[in-house]
Amino acid sequence: MSPFPAAPHGLLAAPAARRAAQTSLADLYASLGAAGLAAAAVLPGLLAELDQHAAAVRDRLFADLRPLSPVTLARYADGVRDAATEAGWCPPVVGPATQWTTVDWVTLRLVAVCQLAGISGAAPR
Repeated sequence: MSPFPAAPHGLLAAPAARRAAQTSLADLYASLGAAGLAAAAVLPGLLAELDQHAAAVRDRLFADLRPLSPVTLARYADGVRDAATEAGWCPPVVGPATQWTTVDWVTLRLVAVCQLAGISGAAPR
């Protein structure tokens, strides 16, 4: 269940929802995003994959008429992570030896959310 209160489309999220979203995105950035984006900076193929995932996320959120914001990005990432976890996915342990050229779809999608959120993991670009 998402920690973000529901808000009608087009309305600004409550300050508590924005803070929760920023915290969630910062945590995602710390656990996967920073390492994935650093790897993408030196692996053009990974960067291209992340760009494709980011485009798919943007298309998905815009198709639902939701604005691209920290709240919608965090909700999307939580939904992806929750569904993947229910299906048996475990987040990779990232480090210097992580093989970013062979990471799974879920990991790529979550790093792409970090890419969309901006380098700090807190504000959309």
